[in-house]
Amino acid sequence: MSKEVYITKTNCITPLGFDVQSNFKAVLEKKTGVSSTNAHAQFPEIYLAEILDAEIDKHFSKLTSESTYTRLEKLAILALQPVLEGKQITNKSVLILSSTKGNIKLLQENTAIAEANLGKLAQKIADFFGFSTQPIVVSNACVSGVMALSVAKRMLQFSEYEEAFVVAGDEVSEFVISGFNSFQALSNQLCKPYDKDRKGINLGEAVAAAHLTLKKETALVRIAGDASVNDANHISGPSRTGEGLFRSIKAALNEAEIPSEDIDFISAHGTATLYNDEMEAIAFGRSSLLEKPLFSLKANYGHTLGASGLLETVISIEALQQNTILPSLGYKEMGVSQPVTIYTLPKEVETTYFLKTASGFGGCNTAMVFEKLMN
Repeated sequence: MSKEVYITKTNCITPLGFDVQSNFKAVLEKKTGVSSTNAHAQFPEIYLAEILDAEIDKHFSKLTSESTYTRLEKLAILALQPVLEGKQITNKSVLILSSTKGNIKLLQENTAIAEANLGKLAQKIADFFGFSTQPIVVSNACVSGVMALSVAKRMLQFSEYEEAFVVAGDEVSEFVISGFNSFQALSNQLCKPYDKDRKGINLGEAVAAAHLTLKKETALVRIAGDASVNDANHISGPSRTGEGLFRSIKAALNEAEIPSEDIDFISAHGTATLYNDEMEAIAFGRSSLLEKPLFSLKANYGHTLGASGLLETVISIEALQQNTILPSLGYKEMGVSQPVTIYTLPKEVETTYFLKTASGFGGCNTAMVFEKLMN
């Protein structure tokens, strides 16, 4: 039997707050960090969720006066600091970074290409905290945040590592905005996941962190099952049949050894694009999950790319602990072919298991099942 892997501590930093509690409260109150801005010259009016620089610097100055860190490096360090607090880093500890673009802003500043390398970003974070082991980078489009947890889980199960610290982060940049704009995927209003009037995504930025261990003591959840399947449908378009996501969900449930009936809620990808939401709804229908409460946090945070999967997992773990189904901000009327179950207000229910899903460019799909521990 494989070793059991647990998550003991989490943290997140977003435009809605610098810790889990403030973010969870904001989501319950249906707040959004997304707003209209004209701060990006090429895009006169665009809806983004961005963290204030002044807030980042204020918090970071309490850790160090060193000024050589980039904005994203500061955010990653700030997210990890509370998770690492009180823990002793050893040669059995590993740092895993999830990011799709990392320090890509450095390229806009004519900095050497090597400085924008994701490996350098990971090493700089590892060095700050004194890791002796080489950090690992997971960069697989928008499944990266969830897949980083999956990689961490399997490394603890099948290697000599005894604990993993996962940090996921991405920030808004001209490069990312231009890319999604070229797909005509940006919404000119607050995004509306699964709604019939959805027009596309809002981009956002965030960082999130989690501690994974083989020790059950003080754990919040057990990672009961996970799976990643690439359907190789298209470089940017999701499968019309939801095949990859369906297979990921099926495999994750099989590893967890539970039927779909045992899932209490689904924390979905829910980008509010026409094809992603439809694909997910089809996959959930094929998985006999249509009656399970489902929510998306994209209207709260925007699409935070490599951070999104871990950020949404962190908020969902808190929802699991609080026996709460979260509301989907922006949703009004069913806009997908399968009747998924979406609440617009929080609801208190007894919860034990939740399913987290993510899908990304290149046909990658990841699903994870989390079990609440009855301490």
